Amino acid sequence: MAEKVEILHDEAEIAARVGALAGEIDRTIPGDFTIVGILKGCFVFVADLVRDLDALDRRPRVDFIRLSSYGTARRSAGEVRLAAPAPAGIAGHKVLLVDDIVDTGRTLVYARELMQAQGAEDVWTCALIDKPSRREVAFTADFTGFEVPDIFVVGYGIDYAEDYRHLRHIGKIV
Repeated sequence: MAEKVEILHDEAEIAARVGALAGEIDRTIPGDFTIVGILKGCFVFVADLVRDLDALDRRPRVDFIRLSSYGTARRSAGEVRLAAPAPAGIAGHKVLLVDDIVDTGRTLVYARELMQAQGAEDVWTCALIDKPSRREVAFTADFTGFEVPDIFVVGYGIDYAEDYRHLRHIGKIV
């Protein structure tokens, strides 16, 4: 962990944006729904998001799926892999997929198609970070936290080779 990290979004900015996203989700998704977080990078984001939804009297079920396209590299390998069994009991439920970053778009497209194949009633997508300049497939998340250029970000659950997840802010490696 020798790289230097420059802060892009501090704790207060992240908290405000996650709270705003919870409000957008509350106004958009009617009734009960299940959050399916895409591990590992989303775990901090999902925790804060469900607490903010709780403050709005929303109590979604929470489950996780483990997909991989990066490994320990800075660039996506271009192929999404299911690294653990998909959540059970999705049929007939509304699902909000939550990911840390939408980069190429492949991961959330894959996850959305997987939830639809399992019989989800409706599927929405949410990403904390959006890098539209890196998109390789047509995809736009329904809910987005922050847009960034083509830089490598870390912190707030997001890693580089399994390091930096512990940071309370989102930063870029310089």
